[in-house]
Amino acid sequence: MTSAQDHLIGSASGPAAEEDVVDLLVYSDDVDTRRAVVQAIGRRAGKGLPRVRWTEAATQDGVLSKVAEGSFAVLVLDGEAAKVGGMAIARQLKSEIYECPPVVVLTARAEDRWLATWADADAVVPAPYDPIALQEAVAGLLRRQLDGQHG
Repeated sequence: MTSAQDHLIGSASGPAAEEDVVDLLVYSDDVDTRRAVVQAIGRRAGKGLPRVRWTEAATQDGVLSKVAEGSFAVLVLDGEAAKVGGMAIARQLKSEIYECPPVVVLTARAEDRWLATWADADAVVPAPYDPIALQEAVAGLLRRQLDGQHG
């Protein structure tokens, strides 16, 4: 189990001390969806961006506790997860957390974009999840986050 300090953006502790690392969280009740997101983004979301360290969550409670403990640069939430979808979690986090990290919501169809907008998602990627679209969505949000920290 990792501590909250291990989830800080740009953490200078541990094996990645030589380079910047950003923490991203992926939520889905489907392990295959989580794996597809992690593989699509890879070790870096884009050229010139820090290395990515992933945290996975399979339940709403898992997301809420991990977000409370850690400092994530971006959250990727599966809008189609069973029991509690990523859109409901996005809306809850955006309304309850001051300076909530940006959220990418994965939807079943492009037509569901309006629901993700209602949930205050910062980016939407519809199924089938194109690795390039996922990378671009996450990279864009990371760049905005990092520019905000340095500007």
